Amino acid sequence: MLHELELPRARIPHLASGKAPAWESVPELTLRRAQDGGVPLYATRVRLLDDGTRLLVRFDCADPDIWATHGERDAPLWEEEVVEVFLAGGADVPTRYFEIEVNPLGVLFDALVLNPDGRRATMRVDTSWNPPGLLARVVRDAPAGWSAEIVLPWADCFPDGTPSLLRANFFRIERPRGRPDEFSCWSPTLADPPDFHRPECFGILTRGAADAATEDS
Repeated sequence: MLHELELPRARIPHLASGKAPAWESVPELTLRRAQDGGVPLYATRVRLLDDGTRLLVRFDCADPDIWATHGERDAPLWEEEVVEVFLAGGADVPTRYFEIEVNPLGVLFDALVLNPDGRRATMRVDTSWNPPGLLARVVRDAPAGWSAEIVLPWADCFPDGTPSLLRANFFRIERPRGRPDEFSCWSPTLADPPDFHRPECFGILTRGAADAATEDS
């Protein structure tokens, strides 16, 4: 399937090692409806930082009815409410990528996906990939929303060195009880029914060099 929208691009700001993230000063990525690129009913802010050894991702989700029941690692979190990161090295359409999910309970799903044809029918998902440095934290102190922070050491994905260019997508599944489900992502996959496993639609990330404004934040 041809991607009918231009692939989004973003630079990951640099965070000085040992500094606490000042998330409010970090540029946001916009999530759009997965099926058609429209404006989602439930807004999601995604922000990224790179401290040289780790990728830090933060999702802020507007959600008046937060819920999830899956409590075990690698459970099918996508059946409920969840945020997701798909990540691969290099600028080419990936046939191999990492999938990380976090639900509102702070439960993780992490897997290595082999998708040589860009189709669900032939892809394989290896849930034995459990990166030792992967961390996730969920905060639910907002009256109508929740936040998830993910910390992923680069070496857990790229032991031979982190590439300067990456292919990635960021997703959210919102399942409001009594209302239609909503699927949103950074780079719309333009599939209906929604399908996130469309690697040709992944956006392009650039790892930025140290930035003085971010260093001082």
